[in-house]
Order: sequence, then structure tokens, then C-alpha cells
Amino acid sequence: MESWRLVWREGFAPVLSIRALEALWQALRRDDSALIQGSTTTPPPLMCVADWPVEAADAIGLSGWLGEGLETVGEVEEYFARTCFEADQRLGEPAGCRWFLNWFDDAPRAEMRDQLLPEVERSITQRIGINTLERAASRKRRLARANCHAA
Repeated sequence: MESWRLVWREGFAPVLSIRALEALWQALRRDDSALIQGSTTTPPPLMCVADWPVEAADAIGLSGWLGEGLETVGEVEEYFARTCFEADQRLGEPAGCRWFLNWFDDAPRAEMRDQLLPEVERSITQRIGINTLERAASRKRRLARANCHAA
């Protein structure tokens, strides 16, 4: 098994909430431009913009931003650091999370999506079943239609 996949399965997936996993799943499915590679957040995680709203984030940052309702660069950066620390603890390897993070940043986008989407689906279904994924997608579509009609 590839190192990134092992780190995802044993390190990150267990520490992400269902809401966080579903947010990542939705972004991967839609090829959402809010899911970025090469940086934790946009704007970048610098002290001078810590209070600014997040515009885009990597897989872990997006999970906290859209899945946990975090709003600012600082909040997402703190979530990212805490999640990486917890993943490293689960893996029993300092900076073990790097195997996933490096793969995520360096893989061509289409390849990353093709390989990570089934892993996220696997993580969700192991916890709560496939019907929840379908319900989440249906709920998002209903909300989007309702927002369109309200505008």
C-alpha cells in the first residue's frame, strides 16, 4: 500500500469528523476550486492575515473550513496543525502526516481526485454506510436549488 494511503487511512481519516469527511467528499466530487493544492489556505497562513476569511484550502484545511464551520485563516491553520499532530500520534511517527500531505500537493489534480475520492468514500462508509453519502449529496442539491429560488 502506498505511504500516502496508509497515512490517510490510519492517521487522518480516523481523526476527521463525519462532517469534515463529507465536506471533502463533496469538494472532490465537484472538483471544487475551493480545494487547492500546494498551500494550506488561500490567503496563505500568515499572521498578518490570520483574521481574514478563508477562500480556499487543501484537503485537511477544507475539511475544517467547510466541514466544521471554521471561517478564518487562523482558525483553519490551527485546525490543520492539530489534525496533523493527532494523525502523527496515531501513526506513531513524528511528521508522518507528510507522506499524505506531500502526495496531495504533488500529485496531478485529476490523479489526486481519482485516488482520494474513493478513500474518502471508504472512510465514510466504514463509519456510517453508503446511504449517508447519497443523502448528503441529495441534501446539498436540495439546498442549492432552494438558494437559487430564494435569490
